[in-house]
Amino acid sequence: MKIKIIHILHSVGGVDVSVRLILENIDPEKFYSVVVHGKKDTQQPFLDKNGNSIKSFRTDIERNISLIKDSKGTAQIKKIIEAEKPNLIHAHSAKGGIIGKFIGKQLEIPVLHTPQAYSFLSTQNPMKRKLFLMVERYFSKFNNKILASSSSERIRAIEEVGYKPENTLLFNNSIKPIEKIEPLSIKKTWPDEYICSVGRPSFQKNIELMIRVLAVLKKENPNIHLVLMGVGFHSPNLEAVKKQIRENQLEKNITLLEWTRREDVFHIIKQSKLYISTARYEGLPYSVIEALALKKACVVTDVDGNRDLVENGQNGFVIFDENVETFKNKILQLLDDEEMRTKFENNSFDKFQANFNIEKTIDLLENIYLKTINKK
Repeated sequence: MKIKIIHILHSVGGVDVSVRLILENIDPEKFYSVVVHGKKDTQQPFLDKNGNSIKSFRTDIERNISLIKDSKGTAQIKKIIEAEKPNLIHAHSAKGGIIGKFIGKQLEIPVLHTPQAYSFLSTQNPMKRKLFLMVERYFSKFNNKILASSSSERIRAIEEVGYKPENTLLFNNSIKPIEKIEPLSIKKTWPDEYICSVGRPSFQKNIELMIRVLAVLKKENPNIHLVLMGVGFHSPNLEAVKKQIRENQLEKNITLLEWTRREDVFHIIKQSKLYISTARYEGLPYSVIEALALKKACVVTDVDGNRDLVENGQNGFVIFDENVETFKNKILQLLDDEEMRTKFENNSFDKFQANFNIEKTIDLLENIYLKTINKK
C-alpha cells in the first residue's frame, strides 16, 4: 500500500520550487502525493516522476496574515485532510507550517515542517519578530518535527525556537544536475564579462547592500557589470533600488531582469564570472545551489543557508557583518586570480554533487517519511 503524504503550502518562489522537486523525484510507486495550496499562487500543475498530474486542492491560504482568510483556509484544509486521510502532513514555509501543525494535532496525524527560512527573520519590526517567534515556539510544543532545509536552519530550530534535537531532522534543498545549457530566449543587453545574482528587491535579499558594493567596485573597476535576475516578482523595494542605482550613477553597470525562464537563469549564471548574494537570511537558497551546480565561485553574506553552501576560502568567500569593503575586495580577488577562481569553481561542483544533487539525496527524504510514519 502506498504512503499518502499531503503537502501544505503557499506555492510561490523557492517554496514552490522545493515541493515540485520533491514531487518530481520521489518514488510514485511508494508514495501517493497530494498538494494543498493557495487559490492565487501557482497556475502550473504539479507532476510526479513519470510526468503524471498530482492531485491538488486550491484554498484560501495566502502569504499575508489575514484572520478571516486564514480561518477560512484552515477550515478548508482540515476538511480536505479529513477526507483524504493522509499518513503524513509535510507543511512548508511559515503559513503552511502553522496550519499543518494545528490540524495535525487535532487529527493526530504526524507533521513535518520545513520552514524555508523562519518568518520571524523576515521583519525589521522588533515587536513583530517577537510575536512571530512566540508563535513558532508555541507550536514547537505540539507533536511535530522540523525537517530543516539546511544545517543552519536546524540549529536555529533548536537554539532559538526551542525544538528538542531529536525532533529536528535535515533534508538539504537539492536540485537535479544542470546538464544542458539552452540558448537565451531573451535579448542579451549586457557585456560578455559580468557577475550575477538572483534576488528580488526585498528586505530578505538586501539588494541595497549589493548596490553599495557595486558602487565601490566601480571605483576600482569602471567596467564592472552586475546582472540581477528576478526583480519582477514580489519586489517591494524595487523603486528604492532603482533610485539608489541612479544616485550612484550605476545605470550602465547593472542590468535588472524580471523573472524569466529557469533555463535563461542557468544560461546567465553559467556565463558569468562569479555569483554573489547579499541576503539577510535564507533557508537554503536554490539560486546559490544552482551556482554550485554550474561550477561558480561565490561571494555571499554570512547567513543561514549561504554558509551551508559556501565554505570560506574553498569554493568562495563568506562576508561577515555586511562589510562592503571586504565584499568588494573578495570579488576583485576572484576576478583577478583565475587560478583561484578555477579551483573554487571545481570545489563548488564537488560540493553540489556530494550534498545537493537530488538524484542522490531523495532516498534520504523517502526514509525520513517512512520512519516518521512508523513512529506514529
